[in-house]
Amino acid sequence: MKIFTDIKELITLEGAAKKDGRHVKEEDLSLIKDAAIVSENGKIKWVGPKSQLKHTGETISFGNQNVMPAFTECHTHLIFAGNRAHEFEWRMQGQTYKEISAKGGGIRYTVNETRKASEQQLQDLAQKRADRFVSQGVTTLEVKSGYGLDTETEIRSLKVARRIEGPRIITTYLGAHSASPDHKSLDEYLNKIEQEIMPRIAKEKLADRVDIYIEGGFFTPEHAKRYFRAAQALHLHVTAHVEQLSDTQGTDTTVEFAPQSVDHLVFISDQTIQKLVKSQITAVLLPASDFYLKMQYPRARKLIDDGARVALSTDFNPGTSPTQDLSLVGVLARLEMKMSLPEVFAAYTLNAAFALGKQAELGSLTIGKDADFVVTSAAWTDFFYNVGEHPITHVYRAGDLLR
Repeated sequence: MKIFTDIKELITLEGAAKKDGRHVKEEDLSLIKDAAIVSENGKIKWVGPKSQLKHTGETISFGNQNVMPAFTECHTHLIFAGNRAHEFEWRMQGQTYKEISAKGGGIRYTVNETRKASEQQLQDLAQKRADRFVSQGVTTLEVKSGYGLDTETEIRSLKVARRIEGPRIITTYLGAHSASPDHKSLDEYLNKIEQEIMPRIAKEKLADRVDIYIEGGFFTPEHAKRYFRAAQALHLHVTAHVEQLSDTQGTDTTVEFAPQSVDHLVFISDQTIQKLVKSQITAVLLPASDFYLKMQYPRARKLIDDGARVALSTDFNPGTSPTQDLSLVGVLARLEMKMSLPEVFAAYTLNAAFALGKQAELGSLTIGKDADFVVTSAAWTDFFYNVGEHPITHVYRAGDLLR
């Protein structure tokens, strides 16, 4: 048993958890002053004011610092080689994402670089990136494949993701990221995915879930139906990139399959928002991607005010969101999407856990959940204010010091 004590202020998010991560207000942070946490076997056994502490065991003093739930990164494209800095300049000159993709850039360029990289090179890159997330207080990290678009590289990427040390890893197979250069059509490639790649991934337990990019020039809602049916037959959870560049009605198709989340949602309709409000699906917003693409932002206020559960993530990838900075995401959420600071905290902790189906284990510091938390000398009001500032002293995962 471990006793963490001398906590000046403890944010538990108990109130937010009781509200299912919806309509979060400042009081739902459930702040406790002069607090303590007791953990046993990595789980929270007790939490409350230090004056009410009755447990004994190994005691760790945080010297009057503050504690809050650790962050969860629920949407990243972590496994890739090369970079696309040259494409950033093209976009600044006015070329669109679709135009760059049409001339061999975008995802296709990264696919070529990733296929050429050795497994060890990919492992070294992935570990370095994961470490950077941990340094910002992340203890749970979703990692997508999708830059192989063939059996060998997709399998290799997922194996690399499973071997990342430090944070808790949730792997997502994103085979349906783009057209494969090895196949004549999207339908032919989907046949390969359904008949060969996805069954192998499920058998070897390399992925927890699957993802698909539904967009004009990429995969259609009808493709998504095939993909999701194949995934669910193999007992894999589903999620999707939807309504990022246009309203494809991909969200409506995805909702039929009870996904854990739908991600991007820049062009989501009012009618579709109501479907999310009435569901247990989490809306994952990725404002850093919208920032880099110089486009409009999702209507977070509409989603939140109507009652949808909203999460945030970096969408870290080499092309449209080449940043791992959580502070940038939070600042954009506040400035451009008008989210309150308590809403941002819930979105990056509890609701991000919901997006990965981990809400019973993570996201709030309440009895029975994993003892995942960060220690900081800063006040909670100092977070998501100064881009590039990450005032994290220590990071704990399941009661053990991670950093």
